[in-house]
Amino acid sequence: MTDILAEQLIERFFRYLSVESQSDARSATIPSTPGQRRLAEMLKAELEALGLADIHLDAHSILTARLPGTLPDAPCIGFVAHLDTVDVGLSPEIRPQRMVFGGGDMLLNEKEDIWLRVGEHPEILPYRGQEILVGDGTSVLGADNKAAIAILMTLAARLKDSAAPRGDIILAFVPDEEIGLRGAKVMDLARFPVAFAYTIDCCERGEVVYETFNAASVTIDITGVTAHPMSAKGVLVNPILVATELVGMFDPMQTPERTEGREGYWWCNGISGNQSAAQLQISIRDHDGARFEERKAFVAEAVEAVRQRHPRARIACRIEDSYKNIDAALGNDRHCVELIFEALRRMEIAPRAIAMRGGTDGSALSARGVPTPNYFTGAHNFHSRFEFLPVPAFVDSYRLTEQLCALAARPRGEG
Repeated sequence: MTDILAEQLIERFFRYLSVESQSDARSATIPSTPGQRRLAEMLKAELEALGLADIHLDAHSILTARLPGTLPDAPCIGFVAHLDTVDVGLSPEIRPQRMVFGGGDMLLNEKEDIWLRVGEHPEILPYRGQEILVGDGTSVLGADNKAAIAILMTLAARLKDSAAPRGDIILAFVPDEEIGLRGAKVMDLARFPVAFAYTIDCCERGEVVYETFNAASVTIDITGVTAHPMSAKGVLVNPILVATELVGMFDPMQTPERTEGREGYWWCNGISGNQSAAQLQISIRDHDGARFEERKAFVAEAVEAVRQRHPRARIACRIEDSYKNIDAALGNDRHCVELIFEALRRMEIAPRAIAMRGGTDGSALSARGVPTPNYFTGAHNFHSRFEFLPVPAFVDSYRLTEQLCALAARPRGEG
């Protein structure tokens, strides 16, 4: 049965990978790319063929559908996967492969001489002898998040005629998670009437996420004063130098490459300019809400200090919250998280709760009142050409999803 399940998951996963659906942060539309719409339409047709109820695809390519329950009084729960794959400068075309990891280096692409080397990626060592899904080294694999899409579509196919105890299950597929959780932020929650939900995103077997960063993005626009260098003294205000002066005000020990765990940071991740104007982009991250607010305040103070030193420059600063820590939105009711740990115990999988140094669609949904923790797809090295997905872990992610449907249907307090 496991082999049949694995084949079902892989077949769907590879089919969805054939649709190029990178998101594009430069676009102001939702979805940001037409491939996400094509994928949503493919999924809609498959859900209709399966006979699910209340299937709806909106103008933002947010797709929802209801898998009817078998217990009328059981709570309705939801699962969320995102349609987009990340753009990290690699090819949007994904060429997945099935390989067995024998313990040594894996040749992903003979033509380009691309290898997944054990010395550089020792995280693959526990999977010796297992079938591994990989790309060809020219793109990400796309398990983030098409593995989750495959899991949810397989769930719909396997449970639609099953009498297994469960309440109604709402499946949601949203665009543009990778560029600021845009889809989850505009999702019509009237079409997602759940008691709580789960995202299935990133993370190795056993990992559970109910803590994420609080996140904000900063855009600083600087307009200088131009002058010919021959007569520039006392006249020229170089906006590029003003921008670099601002960068120098941030503690270099509080950057992504110098922090870990629950340590927050500032990340100056974009700078552009010419002799007339410059723009600086900064990301702010912190798990602690109070420290997050302090970091935002520091940015505003730094901008004001530079403004005072360069009164003839025009400096505009915009700080926008991107998402919030899931944990802060859960309050005292941790039932949805407790169910994950109970399911893992039943499956004899050691849980590993991590404070994610990032965010998920659950960060946006939790802030909007829908508690939405996250658990593993089983993949490693997401956002990398060396992303890989062990098939047994992929299967376990599906099994956990099915367990949660059953456990959520029990009356609270029932062991």
